[in-house]
Amino acid sequence: MKRHVILPEPCYGRAMSRPDLNLLVTLDVLLAEGSVARAARRLKLSPSAMSRALARLREATGDPLLVRAGRGLVPTPRAIELSMDVGRLVKEAEAVLRPAERLDLKRLARCFTLRNSDGFVENFGPAVLARVAEEAPGVQLRFVPKPDKDSAPMREGSVDLETGVVGGSTGPEVRAQALFRDRFVGVVRMGHPLCEGKITATRFAAGRHILISRRGLDRGPVDDALELAGLTRTIATVVGGFSEALALTRGSDLIATVPERYTGKLRESLFSFALPMKLAPLTISLLWHPRLDADPAHRWLRGVVREVCGGQKQPTKQLGGVN
Repeated sequence: MKRHVILPEPCYGRAMSRPDLNLLVTLDVLLAEGSVARAARRLKLSPSAMSRALARLREATGDPLLVRAGRGLVPTPRAIELSMDVGRLVKEAEAVLRPAERLDLKRLARCFTLRNSDGFVENFGPAVLARVAEEAPGVQLRFVPKPDKDSAPMREGSVDLETGVVGGSTGPEVRAQALFRDRFVGVVRMGHPLCEGKITATRFAAGRHILISRRGLDRGPVDDALELAGLTRTIATVVGGFSEALALTRGSDLIATVPERYTGKLRESLFSFALPMKLAPLTISLLWHPRLDADPAHRWLRGVVREVCGGQKQPTKQLGGVN
């Protein structure tokens, strides 16, 4: 009487805790070749290494995938089902890991958010928009106000690029590149008494002034410079931006002190003059987060802004706080 020995079924059902994604490439080649030996040659592996990889694939999928039929191997229904997706996934993964293709500006469709103090859009916005429309018509620029120097919006990704003076609240990881140098000038309405005669420090200090401070401070660099000359000025009002200060100047006898180039368009129809005391010049910089440093589209936009503002190419700096 013959005795039948019942062999245990192969165990294919133990799922891997974290699948090895390299196995996708192996599975793609195995299904394409239908042979362990040919797949091993194509992937430059030994037949034993390929057999071990097939065993891991069987364990991960819970299916034998390739079974012997005569001298060859044939795919199981599960393998045929997987073959529809595996090749696509491998190609997509290869595309992700491939270096970025050359930027095609004419086909670029993207929105960039630029944060700036008042004056930038009025002075440089039209030229920046004209360059963008000519070179990359699918790009949209969104200009938003800059109420402070906090770099959190760049860090969080809500702002792509900003301009301004680097300060203590600028994050140490932020990239900065100088755009242009600027200086402070005094501004009054046409017909103001300061429009006639020599403007001395004494005459300047004797007027009523507008202080521009986004933080609501009660003094600024002008007060420090006057103090060195033994003078003080009367601050009639404090405002948060250049536009507000120049609007008040236009309709009163108040005196404003603003950056010359940054506020060029805002000062039209007003009388501007060199200050009678020495103030340190300003460096207006382009600022961005390092995650966008190598982005081809962002790099192009930085170049556009830099060229429009007329600044020579300057070395990029990673800040460490105050610069």
